[in-house]
Amino acid sequence: MIANDTYTSLHAARRLHVLGDWDHAAALLAEEQSAEALELKAEILYERFLFRLDGIEAAADAIAALDPETPQARMLTARLAYTRLLFRLDPLPDDYETAEAGYRFASADPKTHGWAEFHWGALLDNVREDGTAAKAHYTKALQVSQQEGDPILESIVLRHLAWRVIDGGDRDGGLRMLRRSLHLRSAAGMRPQIAAAQLLLACELPEDDPERATLLETARNLADELDLTWVRTGVEKLTA
Repeated sequence: MIANDTYTSLHAARRLHVLGDWDHAAALLAEEQSAEALELKAEILYERFLFRLDGIEAAADAIAALDPETPQARMLTARLAYTRLLFRLDPLPDDYETAEAGYRFASADPKTHGWAEFHWGALLDNVREDGTAAKAHYTKALQVSQQEGDPILESIVLRHLAWRVIDGGDRDGGLRMLRRSLHLRSAAGMRPQIAAAQLLLACELPEDDPERATLLETARNLADELDLTWVRTGVEKLTA
């Protein structure tokens, strides 16, 4: 392809990625071999696996095709290992070490520092169950998101910090964080992440709250359309 065609494919794939149309996004990049295209394709296929819990082989192959010593490759390898651990999808014996080492490596690079700190926090939080250590990484990631003007990173971090705030007794403060997280995702048009945020906010609202019913209805619609496995399961549990 000529350079302009490559740019067009990358741009279109990014837009489809945001919308959760992972299959078409990946197909647009099938013949692309630039480092940028390969990284984007790996991210797309990993995210499809994360939300659908299916297609791990395609995600692993795409990640393996990257330069293994780049921060992006190390972080995606770490995220793949983390996801196996989190959802108990036949994790490998060294998945925790792989994930932690990848996040440590990526956290040293200015381009991936904030995201690596967040993912490192999630690993400590959800796998090691070390909330104190996790909060320190979340706080660093939140600072980076605000310093660099990254609303998506801020949205992701707020969603995780909100539970700490709620557990600490400030329910209203935690709900404000969850709502801001949802609004930031909505502004960016990130449909899979919007559905996840709707589900998580609904979990914290009373059963008779009309907002809860609306959140679950719209989250279910997105989960069905995009085949978001764990979002659909979460909605079903709350509406059973």
